[in-house]
Amino acid sequence: MHWGDCDPAGIIFYPTYFRWMDAATWAFFESVGYTPKRMRDEHLSMPLVSADCQFLAPALHGDRCEVRSRITRFGGKSFVVAHEMMRKRRHGARQGHGNAGVGTRRAGKALKGETIPEELKALFSER
Repeated sequence: MHWGDCDPAGIIFYPTYFRWMDAATWAFFESVGYTPKRMRDEHLSMPLVSADCQFLAPALHGDRCEVRSRITRFGGKSFVVAHEMMRKRRHGARQGHGNAGVGTRRAGKALKGETIPEELKALFSER
């Protein structure tokens, strides 16, 4: 991690974890073929409806962190992506969760919640 990700004490600044969770979610979806381009082409979006992070142990400047993501629950129109952030040189982790929904967006129209396609659920059940 970079010094710019840290607070003055050299501890990773808490908003950094939310950036990492967002990037990990998009990478996770791309890994099963659901790219931002595909979502735009299909007029789908993935609005975040809640997010939390439990800070279990600090990560410091110079640590290498890895984010591990998985979907822990699919609902009718929403799902939960859980992220575990692991430090490479020290033990401990931070846990993060994001609750997102699936919606459609058409030009000039408001976002509308949609049932999660079975095809999307199947892509993640294979992982």
